[in-house]
Amino acid sequence: MEALSVTIITRNEERNIERCLNAVRGIADEIVVVDSYSTDRTVEICHRYGCRVTSRNFAGFGPQRQYAVSLTSHNYVLSLDADEVPDEEMLAALRSLKADGFGHRVYAARVVNYFCGRPIRHCGYEPQRHIRLFNKRYAAWTSRGEGDSVTCPDGVQPADLPGSVHHYRVSTVEEFHRKENRIASLRAGELARSGARILPGTPLLRASWQYIKCHIGQRAWLDGSRGNLIAMRRFKTTLEAYRMARHLIPEQR
Repeated sequence: MEALSVTIITRNEERNIERCLNAVRGIADEIVVVDSYSTDRTVEICHRYGCRVTSRNFAGFGPQRQYAVSLTSHNYVLSLDADEVPDEEMLAALRSLKADGFGHRVYAARVVNYFCGRPIRHCGYEPQRHIRLFNKRYAAWTSRGEGDSVTCPDGVQPADLPGSVHHYRVSTVEEFHRKENRIASLRAGELARSGARILPGTPLLRASWQYIKCHIGQRAWLDGSRGNLIAMRRFKTTLEAYRMARHLIPEQR
């Protein structure tokens, strides 16, 4: 029987974390939670489920997820967020892999995104395959602050993992705006650290392009009012990120 570690990153996820933990506790040999100093009942709930919880200041999605991986005891890791839930088909596949042995170094899972309880089919949130299960000796989360992808050596091809991960991105519009504000701050910091020259008109140009890309290129309009809201917020998030970054660079203020 192969062992499997599950990692979860959290911050004020008391509304979501129990749903995730209920799904994975039957297939996890350990659950490692890295919490960004939650002020709600998140940590209490995780302890109740027997998770190993470590507190750490949020360093960006990629670095935070990779830090969680570094704390695991086993080579194979299923990496999730608190608002992600594997379905029964995926859990059955994981049980089979544990019993028969992992035949691949990395596995890609189909991720279905939800916005206020309903699946999103466009806006860049359409169902896609992402690496969620991997041997930590051959793969790692990107070190970029807002990055959320797993990298592996050339020649290592992900195998398809049956089933889906259901990603409940936001439950309310207010939560959506709070998360986007946080993303804008992360992007601003990365832009400032990159040393990129940001001209006075750059924020508006970048924001307008992101709106066009989302609304037309990614067909947000097909998701109706939700798609329009996401496209408009993509504009605002990009605008705020570039404006904040410009302010953070002394010579460009």
